[in-house]
Amino acid sequence: MEEKTENFKEKELDLKVVFNVIRKHIVVIILVTVVFAVCFYLYSRFFIPKKYEANAVLIVNNMSDKSATVNSAELNAARSLADVYSIIIKSDTVLNEVISNLNLSATAETLKNSISVSTVDSTQVINISMRSTRPEYANMIVEEIVNVAPPIIREKVEAGSVKVISEARISNNGLPVSPNSARNAILGGVIGLVLVLVFVLARELANNTFKSEEDIVNNLHIPLLGIIPEVDAKEFNKG
Repeated sequence: MEEKTENFKEKELDLKVVFNVIRKHIVVIILVTVVFAVCFYLYSRFFIPKKYEANAVLIVNNMSDKSATVNSAELNAARSLADVYSIIIKSDTVLNEVISNLNLSATAETLKNSISVSTVDSTQVINISMRSTRPEYANMIVEEIVNVAPPIIREKVEAGSVKVISEARISNNGLPVSPNSARNAILGGVIGLVLVLVFVLARELANNTFKSEEDIVNNLHIPLLGIIPEVDAKEFNKG
């Protein structure tokens, strides 16, 4: 029981030391945190290229039986087709035709790395998006994919159909989607805070000098008989 009490006191003392160190250097800690946050914000704002995003939305229908009513089986079949169509949209067959139609110098592999094709929440809805430093370029690519892909899909997959439900457009009201300067500023502030805390705590722990009467008693475990006061030389000469 005594051992548990002693361990609790040691932990309490350690927390007290940490708190005192933080309080002692609070101005420096706040200053470094703010400087890191501002630097990260400014770097994101002025040095990282802004990227814009264009997207379009397609929907897949399972048309294997036109007279059948829509049920869970039909929806599941449409979702499966959506996954297949997503692969076809990013295939060289589609992208090479896009490159040829637009007279692009890019390769199919380069274009594939810039385009994102995914189903929305595991539904039969497909979202096609592309990010670029040039919003018009991204919108042009997505628009051409939407024009080229459906006929190729119908030719390659003899089941289901795909329709456009949202034409190609620049998202986020034409504003850049990256970098996120606010998020980067918060990240910079957190990094600065961690670094300065590690520095001040390490510096404090590396300092083995006694700073008060309590330090002597707590570390040496001997009674304090007296202290020698610090006297200013001018005051001593006057005396």
